[in-house]
Amino acid sequence: MWLGGEVIPPPLTLAGRIKVGVLLRRLQRGESLGLPDSRPMPMIGSGCHELRVIDEGSNWRLVYRLDPEVIIIAAVFRKTTRATPHPVIQTCRRRFRAYDSLRTD
Repeated sequence: MWLGGEVIPPPLTLAGRIKVGVLLRRLQRGESLGLPDSRPMPMIGSGCHELRVIDEGSNWRLVYRLDPEVIIIAAVFRKTTRATPHPVIQTCRRRFRAYDSLRTD
């Protein structure tokens, strides 16, 4: 499930898109991913992680949360600094809160 506006694929190469697809498929099958493919993002929320993909020298991140029936994707962005940008963290928090409020209604 994608949380956000229009789904526009990031400018990844075919190899980068395949890598993201393989990682998401592993998550769908119940596999637990760790570094270097995924790392926890507790500053965003409980159970939040980021997929880490290097594609032609660019570092891409896909922020997700695993729920029992769905993988929720809150953001995809190119990482250009060591820290996750604060606006990305805020956007992900807001999107996960909005999703959770819909689930409890």
